Amino acid sequence: MKRPFVTLDVFTEQKFAGNPLAVVFEADGLSDAAMQTIAREFNLSETVFVQRPADPARRADLRIFTPARELPFAGHPTVGAAVAIALHDGAKGEVDFVLGEKVGPVPCRVSVASHELGHAQFDLPRLPERVGDAPPLTIMAAALRVPDSAISYGVHQAALYSAGNPFTMIPLKTRTHVDTAVLDRDAFAKMEQGDAKNAFFYCAEPTEAMHHFYARMFAPSLGVGEDPATGSAVAAFAGVIMDFEKPGDGIHHFGIEQGYRMGRPSQIALTLHVAGGLLTKASIGGGAVVVMAGALDA
Repeated sequence: MKRPFVTLDVFTEQKFAGNPLAVVFEADGLSDAAMQTIAREFNLSETVFVQRPADPARRADLRIFTPARELPFAGHPTVGAAVAIALHDGAKGEVDFVLGEKVGPVPCRVSVASHELGHAQFDLPRLPERVGDAPPLTIMAAALRVPDSAISYGVHQAALYSAGNPFTMIPLKTRTHVDTAVLDRDAFAKMEQGDAKNAFFYCAEPTEAMHHFYARMFAPSLGVGEDPATGSAVAAFAGVIMDFEKPGDGIHHFGIEQGYRMGRPSQIALTLHVAGGLLTKASIGGGAVVVMAGALDA
């Protein structure tokens, strides 16, 4: 049957920047194997399949696939799918709804700017937590082909964090170290621990003064050598900020730059709500713009 789809560039307002995403509508009836095959066909970091919700309180249920496997939750597919669904519905102005993902219900807020552009923000369905210690320093350095001395700055130390998807968080001293890092697949395989097969490495030298961190992300085992914008990594990164930056009580806004080294500049907005020294709520937001639309025979 014909199933409509769109592709969008996410965490940007400009076409051909940000992180590309495919969103397939009317995906009910597709088997897991079929969805995995279609994701490989699109060959983007993620493809979202929009299905009728099992719970009528939700606008839709999402299945999210990389070219290699299904994910229980991911940030740029949530932002992109929320915008795509709002545009598909012909929404005007601002609209709120809940999307169902394997990690749980995800409340979303969408602001429609035009027939092809919108902004979405979603509340994290799971708050971040530290889930393990980092691999040995020499292994991390070899995986990124950076000097051992490049890893860690200030009070920031490498560790494993997750808000649904686990990441090895690696602080690097300078933006030059982040930009010159190279994926060494053999060394990277030694760094992988359990489900933590992704590395998010960052510094506190953004390109724009209004932002706070500059980052890249490698995930070769997911079929993604490098990802231009990774919302689930930034969701986990909220735990890094809480542990090392220690923001006081109140609402805090952080801008994370990713994808610049790839020529796909992306801006991810992270908002933290802190009370009593604890993170009580967090959200991820960004823009999404439609690049193409069509129909899939599947």
